[in-house]
Amino acid sequence: MLTVRDVTFDVLRRHGMTTLFANPGSTEVPLLCGLPDDLSFVLALHEGSVVGMATGVAIATRRPALALLHTTAGLGNAVGAIATARVNRAPLVVIVGQQDRRHLALEPFLTGRLAGLAGDYPVWFDQPPRAQDVPGAIARAWHEAQTWRGPALVVVPMDDWPAEMDPHEVIAAPRQLIRAGRPPELRDTLGTSAAPDMRDVLAIDLHSSADVVPELAALVAEARTPVIVAGSGADSSRTWAALVALAEHLGCPVWQESFGARAGFPQDHALHAGVLPAGRAQQRAALGGHDLVLVVGAAALRHYPYQPGPLVEEGTRIAVVTDDPAEAHRSPADLAVLGPPATVCEGLLAELGVPAEAGRTWRTGERDPGVTGPGPGEPMSARHVLAALAVRLAPDTVVVEETPSSRPDLHRILPARRPLGFVSAAMGGLGFALPAAVGLRMAAPERPMVAVVGDGSAIYGVQALWSAVRYQVGALFVVLANGRYAVMDRLADMHEGGKAPWPSFEEVSLSGLARSFGCPAIRVEDHDHLLAVLDEVVPTLPTRTEPLLLDVAVVPDTVFRP
Repeated sequence: MLTVRDVTFDVLRRHGMTTLFANPGSTEVPLLCGLPDDLSFVLALHEGSVVGMATGVAIATRRPALALLHTTAGLGNAVGAIATARVNRAPLVVIVGQQDRRHLALEPFLTGRLAGLAGDYPVWFDQPPRAQDVPGAIARAWHEAQTWRGPALVVVPMDDWPAEMDPHEVIAAPRQLIRAGRPPELRDTLGTSAAPDMRDVLAIDLHSSADVVPELAALVAEARTPVIVAGSGADSSRTWAALVALAEHLGCPVWQESFGARAGFPQDHALHAGVLPAGRAQQRAALGGHDLVLVVGAAALRHYPYQPGPLVEEGTRIAVVTDDPAEAHRSPADLAVLGPPATVCEGLLAELGVPAEAGRTWRTGERDPGVTGPGPGEPMSARHVLAALAVRLAPDTVVVEETPSSRPDLHRILPARRPLGFVSAAMGGLGFALPAAVGLRMAAPERPMVAVVGDGSAIYGVQALWSAVRYQVGALFVVLANGRYAVMDRLADMHEGGKAPWPSFEEVSLSGLARSFGCPAIRVEDHDHLLAVLDEVVPTLPTRTEPLLLDVAVVPDTVFRP
């Protein structure tokens, strides 16, 4: 079994940080004793000199250098030098020692209150929550320091170094990161002897359509069974077109990222495989048999709840394309490309020889929800409501979702057919959909706007209806009212830990609340009434200026489908 220390040394070697500048104390002894011969130790007699020497190396090489500081005293002594490194745009990785985790709660001797001690001068600061997260934090610190040109700090308790580390443990950082939009001689890749400063980045137009990343093209060309995972960052007409062309050229399936805030690919396209399941084991199975996972517009990969094991099967490589540095820096990928997804994907198509006009249009067929209305004596469920919407809403309708227990059904029955066709809250907190739908309609008045919201979610954002009325925002709010937090009930059932203590709230009337804010509302309790209302209202959505809330009584789903 490897230790955290062993894996960290491999990270240092991979990133070229083989010289450690330090004035060590007791909290650093478990790291430094028995230092491997291929790593060099340089002693300084004050922490300001430690960081100052590392700063000189970073300025000369334009690559992050490594400094090691001793808890509060060491970091405190080095703050002035850290500030200088930041202003000098010198990339540094600074490891700060800390007392043993096992008695930190008692604040033992040499405990450091380290967060914020260096003020705003670090470009990034992390205290890894587990010992096994330390190697990934140090790898990410390298990327953060190189991207933002300054010192990135990682706090490591002394008992983390000998902790065992499973070989399948995920290191949350890419092995190689490339910043797109820069010519090869300026590219900041691992293994180069010099990297540019921020002026080089600003001098390049990152939105040039001529950007080509040969390293990414080589990965894709070598893959025999690639698969694409499209994320929220791919939700634009240009990126949809590029991904359609790429998927059709490769003949590969395209999954939507789990918990995505928007759709990164037309969900009615024949190659759309669905939304990735949330569990790591289920994701691993869904992506199994593919030798390359190309993630575009998202990090790799998002899960809930926690499951152990590797992200993908052995032998599968991961590449990420994103314009979000945090997504790139935390992705355990073989290659991360930091740049506009549309631009990078267009460059990839050019490198692969795919005609520029490919993918400009995609199939938009009639929605087949696969669900009809309730049978005789059967109560109305969320699926029946979604199916009624599916056959009536125009392809350019923006659907804002906040119905956790019904979200998998919404993805399946009501697929996004245009960019911005699906919008949701990626964070997971409630209260997003109603106000977001109001703002979206204000910003895009030409798009029909429908918010599909659970009653538990709607309660958190119901005040937005007053603004919708006041500012004549003609959105349709469809509330799936089951009188409870259905997703919480299902999670409690799965937990098998006894009866959940929270009650239902069937007495809450969303239509009543809507009217109290001046918003027209209709209570719908049977399927025929629902169809009649939708037939009347949906044709008015493109030009409507008056909001309407439908308070639709549904029974909670009996099966939870995460």
